[in-house]
Amino acid sequence: MGEFELIRQFFAAAPCAQGGEGIALGIGDDCALLAPGPGEQLAISTDTLVAGVHFPVVSDPFLLGQRSLAVAASDLAAMGATPLAFTLALTLAETDPDWLRDYARGLSRMARQCGLTLVGGDTTRAP
Repeated sequence: MGEFELIRQFFAAAPCAQGGEGIALGIGDDCALLAPGPGEQLAISTDTLVAGVHFPVVSDPFLLGQRSLAVAASDLAAMGATPLAFTLALTLAETDPDWLRDYARGLSRMARQCGLTLVGGDTTRAP
């Protein structure tokens, strides 16, 4: 089952996905649009990259850091949004300081190019 079929069958019709006040565009697109006030919209995007699925398990961490932010920033750009900040969700099987240092450098370079600031997120350990 593909991504869009999964969303359609299990989540788009779920009571929690039925929108409401302040939701300009909800589930079904790579980017949601919230309406925090009259004439305003806030675009939100989340992308997951999985080792062995979206990129080779052995990848340059500097380039992967750049790509991690670029995929979400491109979804926002496709909606005509001007990004302000980003969050980072990172799951690692092990902590490798050299890998993390290079990943953070790549992430920082892309953030600088996009004019974005890291404002939080979540890190966890898993395979």
